[in-house]
Amino acid sequence: MLDPEFVTGAPNWTDLGTPDLDAATAFYQGLFGWELVPGGPETGGYGMYQLRGKTVAGVMTVPEDQGKPAWSVYFQTPDADATARTVEKAGGSAAFPPMDVLDYGRMGGFKDNADAYFGVWQPGTNTGLDMIMEPGSLIWSELYTPDVPAAAAFFKTVFGWETEDMTYPGGSYTMVRPAGSAGADSSFGGLVQIDDVPSEAVAGPHWLPYFAVEDVDATLADAERLGGRVTLAPMDVENVGRIANLADPAGAAFAVIKPAPMPPS
Repeated sequence: MLDPEFVTGAPNWTDLGTPDLDAATAFYQGLFGWELVPGGPETGGYGMYQLRGKTVAGVMTVPEDQGKPAWSVYFQTPDADATARTVEKAGGSAAFPPMDVLDYGRMGGFKDNADAYFGVWQPGTNTGLDMIMEPGSLIWSELYTPDVPAAAAFFKTVFGWETEDMTYPGGSYTMVRPAGSAGADSSFGGLVQIDDVPSEAVAGPHWLPYFAVEDVDATLADAERLGGRVTLAPMDVENVGRIANLADPAGAAFAVIKPAPMPPS
């Protein structure tokens, strides 16, 4: 699972681009209890969502003519410029080149070989999210892609990711973990054949962040009451937990999970 040390190649940040910051804040405050810490002019208005004083996500206003409402996932890198060069060699492209964000760190935005957007964060004074793995915070990330083996090869080149297939009745699921780690316990995300989930396929290749919750069904009821919608009905996955996919009122996709209890040691 996610490690707060944020090793190279692991998710260390997630943010929301939305056309209506006030509406998004009302939704996520009602859903997860997040509070907005507005960004000043020095950050271009980029703000932070916090839970109990700890940063769980970033947020920025993105006018509809500049991009679709969406969640993005960022991965740790020690050198954003070197990662940019590797992305290009692996068949990806730069959505925007690496740039400094004050003394907080250096970031870049890219597209993989199937056109799925992802970001990288090279930490400065901001070392990553303050809270992960707890209710209301990032716990998992999934890539919906038309070619799982090609995606695995791309990200192995870029970040050195290792993969492991987990079988289940009727299919398998490709889990990813940082280079040099071993076992499913170090996995932080998965690769999904996009056609297997029609509700996600409509958005094209993309990353989907998962947030932990105490009660999936109660969260879905709250989301619908607040103007969101359920895009993939809740389901129980053995040894994983109960999961569901949603979209916020503007259409930004994310997922929630109540993890299965850890087996006794």
